[in-house]
Amino acid sequence: MEKLVEVSEQEVRIDFTLGTKCRATVRLTSLTSTAPIAFKVQTSSPHKFLVNPPCGLIPPSSSSSFQIILKPQSQIPSTFPRSPSDRFLVKTALAPDLARTNSSSDFINSWFNNNNNISSHNDIKLKIAFVGPFLLRHAVAAGDYDAVRNIIKRQKKTLLAEFGNKDSESLLRVANELDNSDEMVNLLIESGLRTKANHPRQEEEAAVGGSKGWTALHVAAAFDRTEEIANLVSGWNRDELDCRDKDGRTALHLAASKGNESCVRLLVSAGADVNARSKDGRTALYRAAANGNRRMVEMLIEMGADPTICTIEHHHSRSAIDAAREKGHKEVMEILERGEAVLDAARRGDLLHLEALLERDATTNFRDQYGLTALHVASIKGFKDAVMTLVDFGAEIDCRDGEGHTPLHLAAEGGHLETAQVLINRGADIDARTQKGATPLYMATTVGQNELVQLLISRGASSSTFPSSSLSSSAALSLSF
Repeated sequence: MEKLVEVSEQEVRIDFTLGTKCRATVRLTSLTSTAPIAFKVQTSSPHKFLVNPPCGLIPPSSSSSFQIILKPQSQIPSTFPRSPSDRFLVKTALAPDLARTNSSSDFINSWFNNNNNISSHNDIKLKIAFVGPFLLRHAVAAGDYDAVRNIIKRQKKTLLAEFGNKDSESLLRVANELDNSDEMVNLLIESGLRTKANHPRQEEEAAVGGSKGWTALHVAAAFDRTEEIANLVSGWNRDELDCRDKDGRTALHLAASKGNESCVRLLVSAGADVNARSKDGRTALYRAAANGNRRMVEMLIEMGADPTICTIEHHHSRSAIDAAREKGHKEVMEILERGEAVLDAARRGDLLHLEALLERDATTNFRDQYGLTALHVASIKGFKDAVMTLVDFGAEIDCRDGEGHTPLHLAAEGGHLETAQVLINRGADIDARTQKGATPLYMATTVGQNELVQLLISRGASSSTFPSSSLSSSAALSLSF
């Protein structure tokens, strides 16, 4: 049967509140210009719902509306947003004679009951969804992530706009008390919930009520406010940047968890510890991997995040790869696993495998627990061809390990003349200094690599400062691999 009317919404959304009549309006638009259309509304739950008017007449090419009224309820719906047990049927039919006779509700109802009078009809099924601020607050307090997501999905353009500043902060305070607080707060913020406190301290107190021990920096990172972070961290040292909440989380943990890329870049560039661990041992990379945030994972790895750091648990510990695997985040797993494979291929000098991985866009910046990249380990082993391949695929030639060594430091320390020549020819900083001030020339001199010493001097290396530090621990460990 040809469709007679168009309905404004196939799913009727009722803004639910306990103990109050709740209403939703449905608009029917006639799709014919030749005759009026009669409609009649029936419900599967007459004990709960009223319809006003229950039937009516739509003039040709015009519209008509009816209200669905939920009677005051003393309990929250057993399921929401969708209510599978509550349905409506809208019966419609061409009614060319009704406009000239009687268009009262009683007459139209009788007319529908006498099926013999109906020559052309069409039925529309409507579903019911319970939504609104009341149920959103309830779902957040219950930690029901799926219900919160589905309510917001149905009302995103209007629901969050209904929350004033105090209501928004109250909702976030409740969300922060949950076991899954990171996911819930992230969902609310990404969906458009915002607070507008005038002062960072006021916002901190309103957003979390002191329950999580957030500082103004935590709040700015959580709410993706880069300008506030820039103003706050100017001149701060690492201890201040890595201030902790009651769960041991830094501002970087929150920014990474919530996908706030600009905040993460700003915090790390200001000196925040990219591998800081919260009380449960989780790093920013672990949280990004658990969330399945591929872009964040890639960015943190490029910034030196260590994917081998594990959580602190009684029975077993888990790394970022374990977290991604457990949650089924295949893209993140692939990034992390291929990064490990690149490091392993470089360490073994397996050029064919290394090239195959890099051609599949595997990262060159994956690091082990000592901060060593594939270029570091290839350099200290003297795998010249692997070094050239890695540089060709974009490896950072002056990348630093945990003690500040560049690949050239390690090539010099390992006594690999040709590898050092490749690095220098490709633009390596010949006078780069470690955290203790050692240069590649100092490293070569310390281990008695005279040819390397001459090469470095001939290329302009400075010999003005020679620190008293000994062979690096990370490099010594790499030599033994």
